[in-house]
Amino acid sequence: MIISSLLDTDLYKFTMMQVVLHHFPAAQAEYRFKCRTGNVDLTPYIGEIRREIAELCRLRFTRRELDYLRSWRFFTSDFVDLLALFQLDLRFIDVRALPGSDGEIDIAIKGPWLHTIMFEVPVLAIVSEIHNRSVHAKPDFAEGERRLARKIEQLNSVPDPEFRIADYGTRRRFSRAWQEHVIVALRDGIRAKFVGTSNVELALEHNLTPLGTMAHEYLQACQAVGPRLRDSQVFAFNTWAREYRGDLGIALSDVFGMDAFLRDFDLFFCKLFDGVRHDSGDPFEWGEKLIAHYQRMRIDPRTKTMVFSDSLNVPLAMRLFEAFRGRSRTAFGIGTNLTNDLGYEPLAIVIKMTRCNGQPVAKISDEPSKTMDYDPSYVAYVREVFQVPANGQPK
Repeated sequence: MIISSLLDTDLYKFTMMQVVLHHFPAAQAEYRFKCRTGNVDLTPYIGEIRREIAELCRLRFTRRELDYLRSWRFFTSDFVDLLALFQLDLRFIDVRALPGSDGEIDIAIKGPWLHTIMFEVPVLAIVSEIHNRSVHAKPDFAEGERRLARKIEQLNSVPDPEFRIADYGTRRRFSRAWQEHVIVALRDGIRAKFVGTSNVELALEHNLTPLGTMAHEYLQACQAVGPRLRDSQVFAFNTWAREYRGDLGIALSDVFGMDAFLRDFDLFFCKLFDGVRHDSGDPFEWGEKLIAHYQRMRIDPRTKTMVFSDSLNVPLAMRLFEAFRGRSRTAFGIGTNLTNDLGYEPLAIVIKMTRCNGQPVAKISDEPSKTMDYDPSYVAYVREVFQVPANGQPK
């Protein structure tokens, strides 16, 4: 089995799932898969993907895993009690070849949000690992080791102890074994500069801090479960704050673009949230906008954290750290470049929510290269409501 534990996923799946349980238990969700890498034929692996997903749907949380989740103060007892009963349901996911395409596959997930939210990360990890071991039957781990050693050397060259990175690379990793090898090497190689991993199982196994708050699907779903589209970001942040009461205080900024985010991220939210995560668009421009926004609100940006997580590598993280040193706290979540850097091009694969409660939802990215097939009429409506320019692309 590629996935042998339901903890082998990102922390924010659990934090969002608790919000769903307490605030939107009846919500229905739909997700779709997309491979953004061109000229990749995934159809030969459909049978293997289906078998791995079937094994995933047999997993249950162990007592040790439940006790670990219960040890974190932001998880409530009723939520962990639900997880003790939880099992992914094979009825809610379908994998097949995309008709009329050249090697594309369709992975459709549809069902109660509470029971489908946990599919995304392990399913992407399954697709990535199956493709990697099929295409690269004899992986060049020696090259991977050289690249990893170079990263560790670069990270150790920064003397400032405030320079911190984390692993965010579960969904597009080369394999689970390689991700584990990478985080152990980073833990031992850069010590305090490595602050943790988004992967809950690996955090448990290696005594690391699990990291994460919210993902795009949460803010997208709030477009359908909230009072009206224009207020969906405000509704999402208010609901999050009511649930966690000061914990998990990093907001996500790019569901409708940075400018639309800042219009909603008023003085109340600026004070309430510990910081903001960047996940699309030019990170330097984004950081300058956020610092200027805090200053307009008469808040010292040095008391807040900017979390960068979009297509990061170590040199880019180092440049961003230098650009904002002394002006704001920074943290860096590096994903695929840590866990799938053996000299091969990794698959650019995503699973995104496309509908909630029967209504279309969307994300308008600050990065035009990140596209997703959302309802075009709804995307046009979102652009109008949030004043998103035409070059903003659905992600």
